[in-house]
Amino acid sequence: MNDVTQSPPPSDSQKPRPRRRFLIGAALATLAVATTAGIGARAFAHGGWGGGWHRGGFMGAQLDPATVDEHLDRMLKHFYVEIDATEAQKQQLAPIVKAAAQDLLPLASQMRDTRRHALQLLSQPTVDRGALETLRAEKLRLAEQASRRLTTALADIADALTPEQRRALAERAQRWHGSRG
Repeated sequence: MNDVTQSPPPSDSQKPRPRRRFLIGAALATLAVATTAGIGARAFAHGGWGGGWHRGGFMGAQLDPATVDEHLDRMLKHFYVEIDATEAQKQQLAPIVKAAAQDLLPLASQMRDTRRHALQLLSQPTVDRGALETLRAEKLRLAEQASRRLTTALADIADALTPEQRRALAERAQRWHGSRG
């Protein structure tokens, strides 16, 4: 007689599924891109032809904090309609977006300064390659800092939305980007 009991093989539902993890990761990445595209496009697009962010772009002319706040409020109103945001979500999202914008504005100014410095360096009789390399490294540091802050904001925004809202945003971004190429 054999006293050893055999346990049944693990079912498919208990085994880790690498493909499923990949698809979930891809969906989350798509969500991040869609949210960035949705919020970013709205933030930059609502200046109108008469001025605002269209004139110099976000990285262009110096932006007045009151003007930025006005643009963000207008952008958020449209965003809330598109995602059918609840009052609780509105209370969560506005501070996230406004804090990120306030954190990113100084970086925009620093990026403008590095662009000006690059033009000065390139207009000299001899090009200082060491100074250009230093400037390039600074520009990358600023881009990394901005990217990190934007990623944090996107994750915070995603946490405030339902899966259906995130899916709708991703679909909208896909349609918008799909029509461009």
